[in-house]
Amino acid sequence: MRDHPHPPRDRGSSRGPDREGERRRLRIVLALTLAYGIAEIVGGIMTGSLALLADAGHMLTDVAALALALGALWVSTRPATVHHTYAYGRVEILVALVNCLIMWGVVAWIVIEAIRRLGEAAPVEAGTMLAVATGGLVVNVVAYGILHRGDGPAERSLNLRGAGLHVVGDLIGSVGAMTAAIVIQITGWTRADPLASLVIGVLILISSWHVVRDAVHVLLEGAPSGIDVGELIEALRGVQGVAGVHDLHVWTITSGYPALSAHVVCDHGQPRDMLLARLNRVLRERYAITHTTIQLEPEIPPGHARPMTRPIPTLE
Repeated sequence: MRDHPHPPRDRGSSRGPDREGERRRLRIVLALTLAYGIAEIVGGIMTGSLALLADAGHMLTDVAALALALGALWVSTRPATVHHTYAYGRVEILVALVNCLIMWGVVAWIVIEAIRRLGEAAPVEAGTMLAVATGGLVVNVVAYGILHRGDGPAERSLNLRGAGLHVVGDLIGSVGAMTAAIVIQITGWTRADPLASLVIGVLILISSWHVVRDAVHVLLEGAPSGIDVGELIEALRGVQGVAGVHDLHVWTITSGYPALSAHVVCDHGQPRDMLLARLNRVLRERYAITHTTIQLEPEIPPGHARPMTRPIPTLE
């Protein structure tokens, strides 16, 4: 006997994130970030500032992240088909991975250019650089305020919280470029510019590394973060009417959408419908897993010497 419930599509409610509101916020922040990222590229070329170009690169990575967040909200409304039975959630994972790999190439260029400029100082128009970087700081403060307006972490989806983290990274990048511009204005030490660009490049690597790691983990069908599989098995074994659990698999279909399949051995004479309801309640309430496939199997009948199912393997 199998149970295969599907979670309802989240369209937004008074208790959860306001999806339409999130779309509006993300569109505004995406437009602001893209516009000023382009302005920083122009400013970096005009002033000769590598720090501005590095910060522009960071902002453009966040444009990709914001676009992915918007895309994820859109993809979540697309129905599954006979050819894509899980719908198109994995597109978000693949695009995130490709974007990060491209940005690693950008960081490599920033590092090579910064090392070259440390060896031979290049002229930098500190005044214009400071003005452009200050404008970037203002834009990022406004963007952060839009993303966090009027609600707490519980009312924001993971997409929106992730976008907020990227904006914080942009804030740090703008502060770095401003600091380099001030140092150059006061001391004339132009090597502050490539040093600031190296710091911004490190920020890009740190933020993108987490995305790459999580994307590869999802593609390799790894267990969702925050779920202890050994503890989950013990929780299922502790449900009334369960004699054993084996062949359990838990993975992530796409961001925020975990799934589970398992074989559960039920006690002799146990009503299966009630047992399925108890199992799914534990998975839903304790682990936020609502997409499940559970196969119930009978306990070993009295008088049978050989087990009908394999024992639970020891997890290390």
